[in-house]
Amino acid sequence: MQSAPSLNMIGDCPELGREVPVGAIDLELRKLWEQDDARTNASLINLVVYSEKPGALLENSAIVRELTREHACRAILVEIDRRETLAGLRAWITAHCHLAHGRKSVCCEQISFYLTGVVTGRFRNTVFAHLNSDLPLVFWWQGELSDVLTDRIARFIDRLIVDSAGWSDPAGSFRKIESATRDNTDLILQDHEWTRTWQFRFGVASIFDDPAAQQMLPQIEMVEIIHHPAHRNAALQLLAWLAVQAGWRDACRDERGFTFLSPAGKPVHAVLARDSDAPPVSSLLLRAGPACAQVTREPDSTHVCRRIEAPGYLVSSLAPADPSSSEELVALQLARGGRNSLFHKILPMFRSLLEK
Repeated sequence: MQSAPSLNMIGDCPELGREVPVGAIDLELRKLWEQDDARTNASLINLVVYSEKPGALLENSAIVRELTREHACRAILVEIDRRETLAGLRAWITAHCHLAHGRKSVCCEQISFYLTGVVTGRFRNTVFAHLNSDLPLVFWWQGELSDVLTDRIARFIDRLIVDSAGWSDPAGSFRKIESATRDNTDLILQDHEWTRTWQFRFGVASIFDDPAAQQMLPQIEMVEIIHHPAHRNAALQLLAWLAVQAGWRDACRDERGFTFLSPAGKPVHAVLARDSDAPPVSSLLLRAGPACAQVTREPDSTHVCRRIEAPGYLVSSLAPADPSSSEELVALQLARGGRNSLFHKILPMFRSLLEK
């Protein structure tokens, strides 16, 4: 049988381990562990990493190798070439091993799949057949959402990790997630854009521990957020968080940005400004009359600066900056775990701002 041309383009992939027939994956994994008694198989989660980007398997194998230093898992990597019409499927197995206590290797299994052609049914049947059924499923979806994400797939997912920064239609993509996950009310959604703003949110919360800042909170009249053009969603999620936590309502869009009403009925104006030299978010400024509170991050800086300024009063402090790479963000999300309930709380406001 003639192989699909795109399958041949991958060639031998020693970085992915040993290529095996799909039907023999379980048998070959058992052989892998039988070869070395010093290896210990460790898994706390199933981690599926899905991508439709050419070359993703090799990139993600390197990422998973680093992730497994701190997060034991059975990793299943999937690359799909949806441009190729001929149906094809190849699989590889390997183990990422790290020395524990200087004696024994603690290893995590990795299964890699490369699919072409119409894949929805084959993807579900092939990939989900190789999950460790006793462990929760963390599904890291890379890139644009596609029709591969269906309710029949979403019902198996415990934690769905996405990055809305790269989506051409964020509002439509969040609607797609809502539709696909409607029957899975326990699914936890995590967006890299939300994780990128954690230190800004923590910084604002810390600022308002200060009595001077607490006095200005009900008087806030202006918000300014400066963000990188590729990370408008991070800025909008930060604004949605502010609005929900402060009780602002009735958001409307104008030529300058957004206007909310405070609980006291006062208008609060919010402006989002773009800076192509900025990190994802470089500044969050809150003004209340002569007082202001600000969290800032300079380009390439490893810290954010928190600052409160009022007549006769000035205080500032530093905190670590949020990571920027996808692998660091995933590691952070896996380490924190939790229900991500705050993101779910602000999601309706964020989606409302997206649609305006």
